[in-house]
Amino acid sequence: MQVDAVVLDIDGVVVDVADSYRRAIIESVDSVCGKTIDREAVQAFKNAGGFNNDWELTDAAALFVLARREGLRMDVDEFTDRVAEGGGGLDAAKDVVGDLPRVAQARVRDQWDTERLRDTFQALYLGAELYRELEGGEPPFDAPGYIHDEPTLVTPETITDLTERFDVGVLTGRPAGEAEIALERVGLDVPDEHRFTMDDWEEGKPHPRALVTLAERFGAERVAFAGDTLDDVRTARNADDEDESRVYYGIGVLTGGLTGDEGRQKFAENGADAVIEDVNELVDLLE
Repeated sequence: MQVDAVVLDIDGVVVDVADSYRRAIIESVDSVCGKTIDREAVQAFKNAGGFNNDWELTDAAALFVLARREGLRMDVDEFTDRVAEGGGGLDAAKDVVGDLPRVAQARVRDQWDTERLRDTFQALYLGAELYRELEGGEPPFDAPGYIHDEPTLVTPETITDLTERFDVGVLTGRPAGEAEIALERVGLDVPDEHRFTMDDWEEGKPHPRALVTLAERFGAERVAFAGDTLDDVRTARNADDEDESRVYYGIGVLTGGLTGDEGRQKFAENGADAVIEDVNELVDLLE
């Protein structure tokens, strides 16, 4: 696979977020709604598409929990399948809740406190000190911060190899401040013009704009994008369809929620050009 530039997702690719972001989703919904979903359900929402933003996934999971309480007769697989059929994302989740009678829908809306969910999520994920620094206010409660529990997945040798051989960029759903913390942790120095975070674009994955823009800034002809979700692969496929002047490769990485043979199959079904066990295999994959 011959490329000029490599673009990396952060979560599930360079750092492990199973006990940070994903834990914060589960515990935020539990704290605010009194009931929550499990880790397999979080992945089902991810697979449905449109949940590059974990705050929105938290909101959708809360909608599911509250709708079930008000009589929605769906399990999480049925719910997320309907979300996928509706195009993915939070708007599609809202449409599924529309199956409830209007009175029940109103009760769900009354209980659905997205501001409290976000504040709880950020307090759990960042901890009190970083919350004050990045959110600019007092956290709703003190917590040590799950952000400190993110093992690195990429080795220094891989970073050296990739940055010496290719232009390297970052495309992530993290806010800019949280992206900077992760990149510093793994020792990956990427200039601002070669990274896209939640703060840099509204569309989110799998919209191709950010990936195409990075390719243009690199002046690259062939770009590999490595990510741990189906939306990462879909982003590369959409970029390849939109930008006829370049070739885009989507590479699935099995260190996020998709793992094993089932993960390989799902990536393949969504157009992955390659699937690797972890990001360090890019060294041998790319030329």
